Amino acid sequence: MRRRNCLPTLTLVAASLLAGLATAATPGNDPAALAKVRDTAMQNDYPYQRLEDLTDLVGPRLSGSAGAAAAVTQVADELRKLGAKVTLQPVKVPHWVRGVETGEVVDYRGRPAGVTQKVVLTALGGSGATPAAGITAEVVVVRSFDELKARAAEVKGRIVLFDVPFDQNMADRGLAGTAYGQAVAFRSAGPRMAAEMGASAALVRAVGGAAYRIVHTGGTNLPADKRIPAAAITIEDSMLIARLSKRGPVRLHLTLTPQTLPDADSFNVIADWPGTDKADEIVLVSGHLDSWDLATGANDDASGVVSAMGVIDTLRKLDYRPRRTIRVVAWMNEENGGRGGKGYDDAYKSLAEKHFAAYEDDNGSGRPFGLRAGIGLQSAKLMAQLQAALYPIGAGAFRREDVIAAGDLHDLEKSGVPSFEPWIDSANYFNYHHTPADTFDKVDPDNLRRHAAVMATTAWFLANMDQEIGRSNVAAPAATAAAK
Repeated sequence: MRRRNCLPTLTLVAASLLAGLATAATPGNDPAALAKVRDTAMQNDYPYQRLEDLTDLVGPRLSGSAGAAAAVTQVADELRKLGAKVTLQPVKVPHWVRGVETGEVVDYRGRPAGVTQKVVLTALGGSGATPAAGITAEVVVVRSFDELKARAAEVKGRIVLFDVPFDQNMADRGLAGTAYGQAVAFRSAGPRMAAEMGASAALVRAVGGAAYRIVHTGGTNLPADKRIPAAAITIEDSMLIARLSKRGPVRLHLTLTPQTLPDADSFNVIADWPGTDKADEIVLVSGHLDSWDLATGANDDASGVVSAMGVIDTLRKLDYRPRRTIRVVAWMNEENGGRGGKGYDDAYKSLAEKHFAAYEDDNGSGRPFGLRAGIGLQSAKLMAQLQAALYPIGAGAFRREDVIAAGDLHDLEKSGVPSFEPWIDSANYFNYHHTPADTFDKVDPDNLRRHAAVMATTAWFLANMDQEIGRSNVAAPAATAAAK
């Protein structure tokens, strides 16, 4: 009887001890704790080591590929080693593979007999295929959608070239996203419009600022019933064809043999660092695990994934437990379908209100200067303490917006989840973005530490806030995977 009576007492004592431990391991948002999270992340090489593993050992990770599957396994295993609770969320993803891709200018006014000129190009995601022997057709060069419409009668049976430059001058002045949005519209919508007019193929000038005769791939929004061959060509080759076309008709021989295979099975990698007294509320930090296939996707977006992994590693080193659960998500299929973000939203839509905030890092590994936040005006003042904590590493800038529409967070944001992303120097990002040059050596280790520090400090701050941020009531604008 005495032993039985001791059980409630022992249970209460154990509960009290556990509560005390939880309190001790959750120092909250006092300035010293925020500084410790920030400084520990700034001294941590774990993200850079994981970046090397992901890029060098796995390589390109286009959805449906062996590389994408290997990346899921690698990242999930690493997060388990950190002590996180790991879940693999099934996602059906597009499976598109490129084949032969060649181009050659075979006829133009003034061409010496027997002379041709090679064009450097690469198929765009979702491109249709030419016959195995390729096609030869005259090129119609346009510089705007209005010009395309005005010349619609010339398009049928021809190859349309959208010779629209990326505005590097704009990117150099802090408007890289705007410059990209202006140019990428021709990559996403141009091939579809050309197909609707009866074009035999579409070419798009590389969407980037580096004129080193390298190509920039990416998605298109070609519908399944109008999959004409579509490719990106280098800045130099686009300019060459445009110059030659001023002399007279230009004919191009084009061979593209990509395939669209049945959807493949893949996964979002989800890892939870459980909270204490508000464990059912979630602060989500993330990057996307897939990449295009021309390179190893170091900037887009392995750097974002490993920065998110670094959040858990930093808190593990400190033995810090947040009040709210911090959830790391490595999204699958951001590049050519957005299925990972959509699948997560479908699975957790009923729990959207339990998502306190969400953060995605997917604009390259340039130096972060602060944060962009999709929150209400009344909530911006709540971030002052976070700004102060980030100021010593030069990341105290803050830009509030009604909505930021970050790629994989698009649907969560529409559901009212406050969303965050780093405010980054992206002036050089589009030199490498979607090109064969997006490799490990392009990522500065100090900048990567800053990314991880901004994300870890922000995640800790949000996970321990006493105040509510409030929900977003502004629906995000429609997004398409092709815009990436």
